[in-house]
Amino acid sequence: MASGGAFRNLRLAVLCLALTSSVGGEASRRFWIENDTFMKDGAPFQIVGGDVHYFRIVPEYWKDRLLRAKALGLNTIQTYVPWNLHEPEPQSWEFNGFADLESYLRLAQELGMLVMLRVGPYICGEWDLGGFPPWLLAIEPALKLRSSDSTYLSLVGRWWGVLFPKVAPLLYSNGGPVIMVQIENEFGSFGDDKNYLHYLVQLARRYLGDDIVLYTTDGGAMGNLKNGSISQDDVFAAVDFETGSNPWPIFRLQKKYNLPGKSAPLSSEFYTGWLTHWGESMATTDATSTAKSLKTILCRNGSAVLYMAHGGTNFGFYSGANTGQDESDYKPDLTSYDYDAPIKEHGDVHNSKYKALRRVIHECIGSPLHPLPSDIEKANYGLVKLQKVTSLFDIIANISDPLRCAVSEHPLYMEQIGQMFGFLLYMSEYQGKLPSSILSIPKVHDRAQVFLSCSTDSVRNPRYVGVIERWSSKTLEIPNLGCSANTSLYILVENMGRINYGAYIFDRKGILSPIQIDGVTLHHWKMYPLTFNSLDNLPKLQLITQMPDVRASKVSVIHGHSEKKFQESSFYLNEPEFYEGHFHIDSESEMKDTFISFRGWNKGVVFVNNFNIGRFWPARGPQCALYVPGPILRPGDNVIVIFELHGPNPELTVNLVTDPDFTCGPKQ
Repeated sequence: MASGGAFRNLRLAVLCLALTSSVGGEASRRFWIENDTFMKDGAPFQIVGGDVHYFRIVPEYWKDRLLRAKALGLNTIQTYVPWNLHEPEPQSWEFNGFADLESYLRLAQELGMLVMLRVGPYICGEWDLGGFPPWLLAIEPALKLRSSDSTYLSLVGRWWGVLFPKVAPLLYSNGGPVIMVQIENEFGSFGDDKNYLHYLVQLARRYLGDDIVLYTTDGGAMGNLKNGSISQDDVFAAVDFETGSNPWPIFRLQKKYNLPGKSAPLSSEFYTGWLTHWGESMATTDATSTAKSLKTILCRNGSAVLYMAHGGTNFGFYSGANTGQDESDYKPDLTSYDYDAPIKEHGDVHNSKYKALRRVIHECIGSPLHPLPSDIEKANYGLVKLQKVTSLFDIIANISDPLRCAVSEHPLYMEQIGQMFGFLLYMSEYQGKLPSSILSIPKVHDRAQVFLSCSTDSVRNPRYVGVIERWSSKTLEIPNLGCSANTSLYILVENMGRINYGAYIFDRKGILSPIQIDGVTLHHWKMYPLTFNSLDNLPKLQLITQMPDVRASKVSVIHGHSEKKFQESSFYLNEPEFYEGHFHIDSESEMKDTFISFRGWNKGVVFVNNFNIGRFWPARGPQCALYVPGPILRPGDNVIVIFELHGPNPELTVNLVTDPDFTCGPKQ
């Protein structure tokens, strides 16, 4: 009996010891700021991070890109969470594929990386509408984004009510990788509504608790920090600044906007490169000077997050835009988000910037120099011959329900009819009496191609008469076709990406003003949506014989290609058309990254195996080739579909090549 009692006592002692160790282990798993130092599990910690955005990388390459970031010497990954990706329609939640945030965070942890999570609701990031879902723009009365507008706040609350329960188990104190959560983004550059920021903090803490380190990011100037910081809510104020700036005076300024002892020096966006807009020269930064600037932070025990460590790609229609002095000074972003980052868009790391930054991180932090990862193999699949499938005016692809077409006395903007991305075709009629007329569209977002035909004729093959662009002329001289009855006017408007930064982010798309011919306002408009859904939700093209009537419930489908029909159709320059080409891959082992060169083409959108690779515009430049990740290819037949707006390469070919580094356009 005595021995049995001793055994039971021993078991109790072991159990108590195990519980104590467990509790102690959990208690030691903590991240906080103390004595102006980041503390992790009771020891000082220096953040050496980098932005790597899950939504700009095909999921099959998440692990590869994170391993390349780790080999650079990074211990932390920072990523935005774009609301528009996760709630594409009201209360329609998406957390699979590109949007599988939880899997991405768990993968980072498996690879030994911590995470700084930038949950918005506004993110900027050269991402469409700064991450806001475009359906917010259809709400009436109009929302005031990034403010204490009660309707806006209720929608943010609904979104975070879905997001944060997924994030909470992944917080560092709960055993996950997330050490910090950012509130809003660079708000000090936008406004000074502190009540809005206070609300976001309260909402975040309701779900995430009081132990998580919340932070803001603002430019390292007094005005930005004054407007954007919220130290009274115990929110850490991080800073960003130009790479060539002296960081330490800015870090001293940062201390004034943090609580005493809570100002660990952190540049949460240390710029390794910069973004590029269509029509500009490709932005590059010097590797040596970038590394030298990073050294001034890290070797003095400061922390920094590389923006970007790996830029990735703005697949689909998600690239954003910026403005200059007013909203007409519109600057859309490239499809590539390479950002001249050390890990290139296609993952390559054998470049001077990666090597220079890696050396600095090793020198300052003492992190081991692991062997450089091998670059991913790329394939030159060569020339692909395409053929015209059909003209836009011969068909409307089955990419939107004909019942979504709209009729209105005045032109409607895209979001008003549920058209969130892509193109919208407007049609009306007028009497052409003068030898020529002046068409005026004071406000078009963003680019309108104008066509005419006689109303008694078939809709097919209208005459192209010109372009009206948001950033240039708002009028166009159009001819008199000598029609016996009315003249039909067709205006194809392209949404080239919503503004993601600054005062003009409330950026509705389509035609936002009355349309006049010779000073007379046109009425009775029909609108046909040609939405191309991005990423993995692309429908297959099905050809239909005519523009559907807006009241139609059925369309006639052409089965197969009618070569005779296309030969009989008149060809008109600048007519939007669909082209299709095929290339063969023998086996899975031959599925490799490649680039589609669009030299000789004009402007449009390309799909590979129903995946929206993005926009091309070699006529403007500077990007000439679009990145095609190997995982979207397949053994056997691979299909390229191009929607060209102005006219194809005369040879009707594209080239699938291994080299992404050539540029094109008038500036090159």
